[in-house]
Amino acid sequence: MSLISIIFTLFCYLSLLIFVIGLSYKIIQYWRTPEPLKIPIAPAPLTRTGVFVRMAAEVFLFKSLFRASKWTWFFGWIFHWALVLLFIRHLGYFWPGDTPEYLLKTESFKYASFPLIIGLTGLLGRRIFVDRVRYISAPSDYLMLILLIAIGASGMLMTFALYYPDMGLVYSFAEGLVTLNWSELPSEWIFLAHIFLAFTLIAIFPISKLLHAPGVFFSPTLNQVDNARKRRHISSWAMQKEIPLSLTLKEILPKYIYL
Repeated sequence: MSLISIIFTLFCYLSLLIFVIGLSYKIIQYWRTPEPLKIPIAPAPLTRTGVFVRMAAEVFLFKSLFRASKWTWFFGWIFHWALVLLFIRHLGYFWPGDTPEYLLKTESFKYASFPLIIGLTGLLGRRIFVDRVRYISAPSDYLMLILLIAIGASGMLMTFALYYPDMGLVYSFAEGLVTLNWSELPSEWIFLAHIFLAFTLIAIFPISKLLHAPGVFFSPTLNQVDNARKRRHISSWAMQKEIPLSLTLKEILPKYIYL
């Protein structure tokens, strides 16, 4: 293997390691964060089934975003679903052994790159041209969108602009990352840029706003049942404070009862 292949192989594994450790840490942190109050957004579901339906509407349809801003919803929705299709298409590169038939039928998914770029460009334009959004935007917000656009654009150049890398080497390199049978990677600059940007995104995912992907499932405004009148909601840390208080009352009250 060449030096550049060794460097990129190590970089891929390092990015994945950072991703797994960082994401696991954040999910555990979300899981342990107490919910001191019942704060579901009205109109809130009254049953667990209703919560499931509500979460499904948020995850697949972006229901809250649709109510807030139609244009933001449109650009965000087409971007996310295009990303899902492109992710499925890329699974074929990393599949060890013979690629399953259903992944071989995802060739047309490459056209999802067009709505991907359209959606990202719309979201970037929103942060640039809408005053109230630009006011609250941090430099990282722009950089994340630019990074995603660069990943999509470099992939489109390889797919549609005849900057084809050696696909045999691409499959061997990607499959080797999974099977630990490492091999040479293509030397074309556009492929090196694409894979570098993609794994950079993977590495910074746990410390970016992209964490809204797993974070939405831990949002108390969405995942709580609106049953505050039927069942008292009390967090674990509050319960621990109530136990010694109840014991203290049991010791004090008898003294005053007989006074």
